This record gives sequence, structure tokens and C-alpha cells, in this order.
Amino acid sequence: MAETLIKVDLNQSPYDNENIHNRWHSDIPMATWVNPGEDFILETYDWTGGFIKNNDSADDVRDIDLSIVHFLTGPVGVHGAEPGDLLVVELLDIGAKDESMWGFNGFFSKKNGGGFLTEHFPEAQKSIWDINGLFTSSRHVPGVRYAGLIHPGLIGCLPDPKLLAEWNKRETGLIATEPDRVPPLANAPFAPTAHMGKMKGAARDKAAAEGARTVPPREHGGNCDIKDLSRGSKIFFPVYVKGAGLSVGDLHFSQGDGEITFCGAIEMAGWVHMKVSVLKGGMATYGIKNPIFKPSPITPHYNDYLIFEGISVDEQGKQYYLDVNVAYRQACLNAIEYMTKFGYSRAQAYSILGTAPVQGHISGVVDIPNSCATLWLPTQIFDFDINPNAAGPAVQKFKSMGIPLSHDLK
Repeated sequence: MAETLIKVDLNQSPYDNENIHNRWHSDIPMATWVNPGEDFILETYDWTGGFIKNNDSADDVRDIDLSIVHFLTGPVGVHGAEPGDLLVVELLDIGAKDESMWGFNGFFSKKNGGGFLTEHFPEAQKSIWDINGLFTSSRHVPGVRYAGLIHPGLIGCLPDPKLLAEWNKRETGLIATEPDRVPPLANAPFAPTAHMGKMKGAARDKAAAEGARTVPPREHGGNCDIKDLSRGSKIFFPVYVKGAGLSVGDLHFSQGDGEITFCGAIEMAGWVHMKVSVLKGGMATYGIKNPIFKPSPITPHYNDYLIFEGISVDEQGKQYYLDVNVAYRQACLNAIEYMTKFGYSRAQAYSILGTAPVQGHISGVVDIPNSCATLWLPTQIFDFDINPNAAGPAVQKFKSMGIPLSHDLK
């Protein structure tokens, strides 16, 4: 039986757990050490550290201070790992904590985080999803039930000082191009809410002022939100510091490609059972700049899809040149509009796209001026037939409540 090296108490603030951190910095001490070939278990908070509650109000989504996230478990030092190596991480199993068999999906307000479709969904909203074995369903989004492709949204190794400085330079430079943008272009270091693990005193304060926020994916991995990085996956991470410094968090029970609602998965507290090994000199040997991985051999078996197309022309009819971001946004909006014909609110439809195992594909990037992106919606997740037919859509009379707004927006 694998040993649980780091535990979390969901009744305790993550700031009181010295084996947790919410910034990336080369000086964060290792929380624990393992040998290559060892397997072990790490427990994790949800990405907000328990701020979001299992209730029917979205006030918590509206009010959360997003500078506190993400709360990560680690770093785990691996004996013998050195800069230039590849750290091989096998995800043996992942699960929800027994005392917390539920998760949440949230739309953050445009003024506090935003999201992929924030212009269409500018207000704070959320849905709660119950976890029942392999499956999930929601009192806020009726008519759907699906198997989870459970995975860590955020996993990666510590940066070295040079890489950290590069991140901060390029991201603060981007912010400077449009400093008053809402939502912002990026998130600069912010010391007041930094949690630096075991660090204390002046060294801790200096690192907190420099530490990179955990919001984006970067060269080391980080917040990539890849739904196929699930149980049975094997990941090859670049190593930048002695011991590698592996951290993990932001566990998702299920998610669609793109995590389009920003808090776009079914977020949960849980545990990860993993095994590590080291490929000496692997970064140069294989020309690795960003992580690569082998996907899980276990995936939900959905084989019937409705596929929605989008092109790089926005909602106002503005033409873009081969812009895949615009094209995928249009595919998502087209799918949302379609689902409203069956009785869903636009918010319920949006939540389905963020949480269900939808597939996003880049279908064309050469036919000027329009790129084409597609969103694959599995029809088997619905309790009713959602395919088009001559009789027209069968409008459902859902009895369950809809997705709640924050109270001051009702």
C-alpha cells in the first residue's frame, strides 16, 4: 500500500499547511523527498482551498479573491533529479476525498476573472455536481449524466531563477500594453496572498514578491487543464532545479477540451497516487521544451457526437485572419444556442460544455481568411435524444433548479 506523504484537512486553511504553496519560485523548500521508482499518494485541496461551498448561491464565486489560487501540494523532491533531466510521472490513480464527494463548476464575473465567453456570461454563476462512483450529475443542470475523465488540472516542476525571471518579464510586459483591461491580460506577482510552503522570514517575503502566479500553463507544465492527462497517463516534465520539485493540485472530476468556463471543470478536493523516475539528460536527448505525455488507456466510451463548426468571424460579423480562438468560441456559441432549443438555459448549456468530455479540434488553419474549429458534443450523456430530426427538438420540462446567480444579480 502506497504511503500518503502529504495530507490535507479540508477543515483547515491551506495557509496553515506548510506542505502547500500557491506560487512558483525556485527557493520554495521541498515538502518531502522520494527516490526514483517510488510510488506515493498526495492529498490536495480544491484549487480555491475550500472557498467555494456546496450550496445554491454563487456569492462565493462572485466574491473570491483570485490572487489566492491555486493551492498546490508539494513540492516533492526526487533524489538524483538534476537540471536538464526529465522527470517521469506516472499517474497510477486519482480520486475525490471520501468526505467531499462533490465538485463545482463556476462562471467567474467579467470583473473578477472572466472566462472564454465572458462577454456572453459576465455574471458570477455556479453549478454543483455530485460524484457517484464513475459518474456525475447535477441538481443545477438536469438531463445529463456522464463518466468522469478525472485528472489534475495543474501539475509541474519548480522553475529555476532564470526561467522565473523570464516568465515575470514577458507577462508583466504584456500587462503593460493594456494595464486597465478587464479581465486583465495576465496576473503579475502579488505578495500579500502568497503562500510559500515552509519558507519563513525575509527569504519568504522576497520570494513572495517574485513568485509567479499559478494561473497559466508554462514551459514546466503548470495549469494546462488537459482532460486526457488522467489515470494511467505518463508525463515527462523538464527539470530545472535540483530535486525537480513536483507539485500537483486543481483536481478535476470531468472537463471538456478548453475548460471554457474558466472554472470550467468539475473542481474537487482529492488525492493522486503517482510514481516517479528520472531520465538523465532527457531534455537535450529528446529536444524537450514543454512536457510531453502518454494519455490514459481508460477513457469514457462515447462514440456518437454532434459536431459544431465555428469560423474566425465573431458575433458582430468582424472578420479575423485564421484566428482559431475566435473560431472555437463560435463553435461553442453555436452548441449553446442549439441546446437551448431543448429546454436548457444558456448558462446550463455553457456548464455542460465546460464539464462534459467534449472534444475541441482545430479542423483547418490554411484556408484564408477563416480557420475552422469544431466542438464535439457526445450525445450519449443526455437522458433524451438531442439529435436533429424532422419532428423538431423535444423540449424538456426540467423540474430541477437552474444554475444560481450571485444574490445581488437576481
